[in-house]
Amino acid sequence: EVQLVESGGGWVQPGGSLRLSCATSGFNFDDYVITWFRQAPGKEREGVSCIDTGNGETMYAESVRDRFTISADGARSTVYLQMNSLKPEDTAVYYCAGRRVVVSSVWRKSEVYDYWGQGVQVTVSS
Repeated sequence: EVQLVESGGGWVQPGGSLRLSCATSGFNFDDYVITWFRQAPGKEREGVSCIDTGNGETMYAESVRDRFTISADGARSTVYLQMNSLKPEDTAVYYCAGRRVVVSSVWRKSEVYDYWGQGVQVTVSS
């Protein structure tokens, strides 16, 4: 059974940092693309960052580039999202999602992914 479990969310003041984790199981970690999505109240789910765990290639949404860093630990089958310089507009439920192959032009489309975690809340406010 494929499982993705997020952790690390919480509340932080603007300018602060959080690190999210996506622990995976049930599939060959090196064969998958893992993407972080987020969904704010009243807004559509949007792709934030993805990593090809096989070759390490990463992609970022423009809104988080230079602030967020995605990484993968094959020994732990876990993908991380380090979020720095957080802004109130980063407040959302964050999800990780997985699929074996993702064409780079559609990595931000949620309908592409086969497996999802349950989500974790991130709140940025003073």
